[in-house]
Amino acid sequence: MTQSSNDSNVGDPMAAWRTMRDATMETWSKTMVDMVNTDAFAQSLGAYLDNYLSVSAPLRQSIETAMTYVLAQLNMPSRTDVTNLAERLTNIEVRLDDLDAKLDGFQGQSKPARTSASKPLKPEER
Repeated sequence: MTQSSNDSNVGDPMAAWRTMRDATMETWSKTMVDMVNTDAFAQSLGAYLDNYLSVSAPLRQSIETAMTYVLAQLNMPSRTDVTNLAERLTNIEVRLDDLDAKLDGFQGQSKPARTSASKPLKPEER
């Protein structure tokens, strides 16, 4: 009592919709890939992005100015403040590493080798 694949599709009322959806998706994906890969699309998208960035620059600048003012009123650091502080801390860390390396060099030089000529003098020889 086995059923054929046609009999199983008869019992599934959504099979036709699924088939139609898959065919439509395949057609749309091929069409969109072909459209996106054209030079005309690249040029029009470039022009759109250029216009968008030109128009949004003054708005972005005014938002940044307002945000800086609000952060100053709330006594909070801005992004620029945090970036400057991070740069200063990095410079301090580099300088500390340099000083540590120099101190290690001085410690190596300050330990003279003990020879017979550099024996400490006895109290009566002083």
